[in-house]
Amino acid sequence: MIKKAPKPPRPEDRQVILQENRNRKMARSAHAYVRGNTNKFYEWLDGSLSHSLPEGPAIWICGDCHIGNLGPIANIQGKIDIQIRDLDQTVIGNPVHDLIRLGLSLSMAARGSDLPGVITAQMMEQLMLGYADAFDEESDKVALATPATIKMTMRKAGKRTWKALAKERIADTTPRIPLGKCFWPLTIEESRAINALFEKQTISHLATSLKGRDENATVKVLDGAYWLKGCSSLGRLRYAVLLDVGNNTSSGRDLCLIDIKEAIVAAAPRHAEASMPREPGDRVVEGARHLSPYLGERMVAARLLDRSIFIRELLPQDMKIEVKQLTEEEAKKVARYLAMVLGKAHVRQMDAPTRKEWLKDLQRNRSKALDAPSWLWSSIVELVKSHEGGYLEHCRKFALRPTT
Repeated sequence: MIKKAPKPPRPEDRQVILQENRNRKMARSAHAYVRGNTNKFYEWLDGSLSHSLPEGPAIWICGDCHIGNLGPIANIQGKIDIQIRDLDQTVIGNPVHDLIRLGLSLSMAARGSDLPGVITAQMMEQLMLGYADAFDEESDKVALATPATIKMTMRKAGKRTWKALAKERIADTTPRIPLGKCFWPLTIEESRAINALFEKQTISHLATSLKGRDENATVKVLDGAYWLKGCSSLGRLRYAVLLDVGNNTSSGRDLCLIDIKEAIVAAAPRHAEASMPREPGDRVVEGARHLSPYLGERMVAARLLDRSIFIRELLPQDMKIEVKQLTEEEAKKVARYLAMVLGKAHVRQMDAPTRKEWLKDLQRNRSKALDAPSWLWSSIVELVKSHEGGYLEHCRKFALRPTT
């Protein structure tokens, strides 16, 4: 018997369902709990060892640098590179926060792969080596040592087509968004606001700027839906919008899938003297342009229904890195490679003297037993304990609840 698609909720019931979904996603694994609970990381940072951490240069940081927020990104010319793919928490802050957050994510991935604790320690050594690689002007040569996990993701990204994107994101290749579990109908107010949004040239330009498209082509909204997507962002406004570029839907390149996401005040602490855009959406776009140029050039900020938002086109090549089961050697290679990606995002914002001084600061406080700073290892140990306990408590509260 064919199962009917679940009935979409009424707009007034959305928040309850979104929160339930977020809690269930975070209960899947300790690593999922880390990805979905950015606030817990910054609660730890607000106390604990924060006073002993090195104070890096005031630059744009990701603010939520975990494994899932790194991956292949395509630019408007079609080139692909591994960059930061989620900038919701970006601020001008201390780059060491990104290093520790990535270290925590890698540590939890290692635990999820049942790797011994000594491998976690070695991964932290590789984390520091990879970050330092980015300070070498010839660091691109390090890409020759790309781990198998990253190579596989890049190969998939390079081969992906519009049809693959459509099947993955909207489960259909026809010019509509199928309503059901992941996509809910828009209210009349939402539909009108989205249509009005794409009547603005500054917004519609997102769809015409891609290589191979006519910059003067007309842009028409074909369909739109409220999108149940993400984890930590569940509960904010999120919409998928399907556009026709040039009034010809027969070609995949004429269809455009847009992601509209609400921007909120970042939990990540900003540098005390930093000057940043006041609007959260403008902050996210500005941070993306510094940290992830391929993505930043494809984003724009706006307001929708009196909320700050940022908008981007989803391209087939945009993917996240999936780390399911790591071997001991692969875990160390992944740690070094992703740290290098993060380092490049940081380093491109520094002049030569700042780079030299920051690298020097990072090389201090190393013990004979571990080729990584003591503040990094102490931070990871504390954070793993805190998040493991928080995860178990989260499961007790939410995973044991009967589903409605």
